[in-house]
Amino acid sequence: MHLTIFTTPVFSPLLKRFSRWVLRVAGWQIQGHMPLDTSKSVIIAAPHTSNWDLPYTLLVAFALELNIHWMGKIQIFRFPFHGLMRWLGGIAVDRSQSTNMVSASAQTLRNTDGELHLVVPPEGTRSESRHWKTGFYYIALEAQVPIVLGYLDFGSKKTGLGPALLPSGDIEADMAIIKAFYAPFQGKNPSQFVL
Repeated sequence: MHLTIFTTPVFSPLLKRFSRWVLRVAGWQIQGHMPLDTSKSVIIAAPHTSNWDLPYTLLVAFALELNIHWMGKIQIFRFPFHGLMRWLGGIAVDRSQSTNMVSASAQTLRNTDGELHLVVPPEGTRSESRHWKTGFYYIALEAQVPIVLGYLDFGSKKTGLGPALLPSGDIEADMAIIKAFYAPFQGKNPSQFVL
């Protein structure tokens, strides 16, 4: 994977302390941690209802000392922001192309040495979405890594990592567990988070 802000030597220790301070001052409580011996995972980013979700996700990743990459629509990677978004850990997703993003992402997770956590917003949009995209599930299943339930609950100002779930292959049963976990949470724009 490419060099990111999380792997740039000078920035990482400084931003870890800065991120914890910013979240504390803003009234956020950080909960949970990456399960032990989990160097690779797919992290769900939900609820996703606002442009503010990305900055908060980056702050939480630093506070929890995670090396993340995140998926975002290709429009935010256009000039002049392409280099910045990639440095922040972004991977552009072009929804108009029928590329095999699932297999490519799973292969990257399998082949990368060291820590790598792929953050995926299953809603796929900040707008109201009644159906989650299942790419995150199949990436984790194919790569044989856990799905970690990351959250930003604007209602209670709690953020962090919930439990990890190793996908069983029974997507309906696994999604029922995942959606039950997210049911009490509130996005920045609550009316847009529908399970």
